Amino acid sequence: MINQLMVSALSRSHQHFYGKERGGEMENEERLGIIYTALAYTLWGLLPVYWKLVQHVPADEILANRVFWSFWFMLILLIAMRQFGQFKKEALSLFRRPKLFAALVAASVLISINWFVYIWAVNSEQMVEASLGYYINPLVSVLLGVFVLKEVLSKAQVLSFILALVGVLILTISYGSFPWIAFALAFSFGFYGLVKKMLRVNAAIGLTLETLTIMPIALIYLGYLQGTGSLSLFHVSLTTDILLVGRVLLPRSRFYYLQMEHSGFHSLWSGFYNISHRLSH
Repeated sequence: MINQLMVSALSRSHQHFYGKERGGEMENEERLGIIYTALAYTLWGLLPVYWKLVQHVPADEILANRVFWSFWFMLILLIAMRQFGQFKKEALSLFRRPKLFAALVAASVLISINWFVYIWAVNSEQMVEASLGYYINPLVSVLLGVFVLKEVLSKAQVLSFILALVGVLILTISYGSFPWIAFALAFSFGFYGLVKKMLRVNAAIGLTLETLTIMPIALIYLGYLQGTGSLSLFHVSLTTDILLVGRVLLPRSRFYYLQMEHSGFHSLWSGFYNISHRLSH
């Protein structure tokens, strides 16, 4: 969850300054955020079943297809949302500013690593360890918020963090070996969120820019697979083609970014922050 409980407090404070009409707008934003969050995590929970259907395709090829088709899907979505002009403006701005472009490249690499590790983990029967990564991720995000963004925790927030940390440590120790997959997922997505703070673009445009940045590598790799005769797309079965292309139509990440847009609070805090907020109010 991305800070849905924070919206109520923000809504109340906005009502104080802007009146009931503004409060009603914030309540609508909260409802949209909750809906998108529910859709995002429901689809994410079902995603391993989807990846299993293309288990015969190597994880690197699945990733290359995901990047390629995601870009075109997001581009069409931006046009439908009438944000293509803003996309071009943001793209030109980022490409002309070396520091921001470096941040964009870093975000693209980090999310690609996260996607690849997750796909590989599911297709290699490592789902338990992958799931552990998403328990660790909120803790990483909180630590980055405290030590990098200099955000301050209340006593209730510290308590919720410690409780979550103890739970994660118990899960990690009981796993029996070092969960490198879990840590790779947690840290890649945690630092991805941190880098995204630097870019300051809306979620849909950000994802489109990231897939655009990494797409040349994906295209080169798909071309290499085609040249060596090992490309699965258009060469195995119609079902495989539909599954590889159709992945973008089951977009957990799209709903995830949409709920971020409507959550009313753009911070790195994740689920444990929400718990602590509830405790402190």
